[in-house]
Amino acid sequence: MDAIDTDDQNAGWRQTLSLGALAASIFAVLWFASAALGSKYGLWSWQFGLGKMTMAWGPIVGIGAVGLSAIALIVSLIKAPRKRPFILAFAALLVSGGLMGRLLAMGAQAAALPPIHDVQTDWSNPIAFSPELMKLREDSGALNPVEPSPVIKLTAGSKERWPGFDGKLVADAQEATEQDPEKSGDDDKEKLYPPINTLMIAKPKAEVLAAAKALVEKRGWDIVTEEFGGDDETGVIEATETTGWFGFKDDVAIHVLAGPDGTSIVDMRSVSRVGLSDLGANAKRVGNFLRDLARVTAL
Repeated sequence: MDAIDTDDQNAGWRQTLSLGALAASIFAVLWFASAALGSKYGLWSWQFGLGKMTMAWGPIVGIGAVGLSAIALIVSLIKAPRKRPFILAFAALLVSGGLMGRLLAMGAQAAALPPIHDVQTDWSNPIAFSPELMKLREDSGALNPVEPSPVIKLTAGSKERWPGFDGKLVADAQEATEQDPEKSGDDDKEKLYPPINTLMIAKPKAEVLAAAKALVEKRGWDIVTEEFGGDDETGVIEATETTGWFGFKDDVAIHVLAGPDGTSIVDMRSVSRVGLSDLGANAKRVGNFLRDLARVTAL
C-alpha cells in the first residue's frame, strides 16, 4: 500500500480555523476600504467613516484579525498535517499584520505632526482665497475657515493628544515641523514637513504661470479660477484636489508675482475643508508642487 502523504491530508478543525483567520483578515481589509469609499461616495458621512469605522471600531477589527491569525498559526504547528493550515494561517497573519502596521504608522505620524490643516509659504503675507473658491467651500459644508492668521483650537480630548498646541498660531506650528533647506543635521531630518518657502524662479511671470497650470492639470486638480493679470498684477491659479480614498477636498491657491529682471516670485497655500489634522497632506502637496515647478522651469 502506498504511503500516505500527510501534507496532503485535510487538517480538520485546524485548517478550518486557519481559513477563518484568513477570512477575518480579508474582512478587516474590506472594512477599512468600505469606510473610506463609503464616505467618498456619500453612503455615510466622513465623520462616521473616519471617526467611527476607522478610528473607533477599526482597531478592534484589526486586532481581532491579528489575534485569530496568531492563534491559528500556533495551532497549525501542533501536529501533522501542518502544511495547509500553516500556509493559510501565515497568509492571514501577513494580511492582518500588514494592515495593523499601517494603522500604527498612521497613528504615529498623526501624533508627530501638529494638528493643523492649513499650510502656506509666507504667513507674513497670507494668501486669501477668491469669492468663487470660498463659495465652493461654503456650498460643500466646509468646516475649516480660511483666515489670515489662524490659531489652533483643540477640543478637550484632542488637547491630551497634542499637548501644548491649543491656542498656538498655525504659522508657528508649521515652522516648528518644517525642514530648513539650509540645514542637514539629524534634528532637522527628524522634522516631517518638507521645506515650505516662497519660490524665486529666474523666468518671466507668464512662463511660470503656464508651467504651474500644466502641473495642476497633470495632477488632476480641478481648476476653480485662473487670472494671469498684467505685469504689475499677481497671477492666480486656484484649484481643488479630491483625495482618492475618503474623497476629502483640499483647496489650493498659487500666486505668481513678477520680480526684478524678469524673475518670478511664487507663493502657495493649501487648506483642507474638513478635519483637524491633515496628516501632513497639505505640507506635502505644497512642498512637492513647488519642487516640481522649480524643476520644470529650470529646463
